[in-house]
Amino acid sequence: MAEQKFSCGACGTPLNVSSNDLYPPDMYFEAGNKGTLSFHTIDESKFRQEPESKIAPFFETVNYWGIQRKRVKLLCNSCNTLVGYIYDDGPPVNGTTGQFHMGPSQVVPRYPRYRMKIKALRQGEKLAY
Repeated sequence: MAEQKFSCGACGTPLNVSSNDLYPPDMYFEAGNKGTLSFHTIDESKFRQEPESKIAPFFETVNYWGIQRKRVKLLCNSCNTLVGYIYDDGPPVNGTTGQFHMGPSQVVPRYPRYRMKIKALRQGEKLAY
């Protein structure tokens, strides 16, 4: 399988984001996330980050919900275009099944998830590995 590199859809700046760093499509947070791709790592030096917090109930999946939605905007360093967001709802850091074994929750420490809008990305060259 060939690796796919992505760049900013607005200005074409390489973002050092690779298809090898995508979460599998069957991860719990990918359900209903049409028009986005979720990565487990990115080159944060290519982005400017702006924290965002909203107080409102939200449901990510059936077992993942909360009151305060914390996320960080990812903006292209070159053109300041909104490319995506960083969420704190990735896989559990310690490998647990969540609070009370009910799946993901805000109580369990989690890895970040970098969710990028497909329309904000441009596919670059395919690299064979």
